[in-house]
Amino acid sequence: MPGAPSVRPHRVLIIDDHAAVRRGFALLVEQERDMKVCGEAGDPEEAMRQAKRLHPDLVLVDLGLRDGSGLELIRQLREWRPELPILVVSMHEESIFAERAMRAGAMGYIMKEETPECLIRAIRKVLSGRVYLSESASEELLERIVVGDRAGNDPIHSLSNRELFIFQAIGEGLSSQEIAERLHLSVKTVETYRARIKERLNISSAADLLRHALRWTLDRRSR
Repeated sequence: MPGAPSVRPHRVLIIDDHAAVRRGFALLVEQERDMKVCGEAGDPEEAMRQAKRLHPDLVLVDLGLRDGSGLELIRQLREWRPELPILVVSMHEESIFAERAMRAGAMGYIMKEETPECLIRAIRKVLSGRVYLSESASEELLERIVVGDRAGNDPIHSLSNRELFIFQAIGEGLSSQEIAERLHLSVKTVETYRARIKERLNISSAADLLRHALRWTLDRRSR
């Protein structure tokens, strides 16, 4: 309508340590008339600088960032701006990490393997102030609220975020070298984390650790 005021598009900040992934998300977002990419970042430090400079309406965050944890970045963003909508877009299994992301301050969680249409739908829902999770993750979290967390005494819950990332990767059958490449760590650091995980879970051998991780990861994915 002539003379009608124009609506400012929602400004989206994309945080992922792979340039090609950021580019793909940017192309997808820019196709929407009511959205625009205001900036990108590949590590937590740059992400905070960009966020404070650009004041986005929504932040897309990957969990596995170089030089730091995506979960810690979410906490920092929420401490800076408690009302900031944050949507996690990750390759890490939703059933394992969604709850930790939500506790850190995210308003939604979606897997990178989902369709572009699903990602745009998730962005719109989080922008509207609502929570976005897959149906299965929503049901699991609701069940914990209603009947309590049956796995509350599971020692897996004592693992730090970084240890849980590595435990899941072991459960996917990745070697220490592959885990190091995925998480941007040295192989020596990964081996140190593996030793800590064995100690926390009272596991004595690498073979037992692998069996435990495989069984736990498969069980989580089958829920």
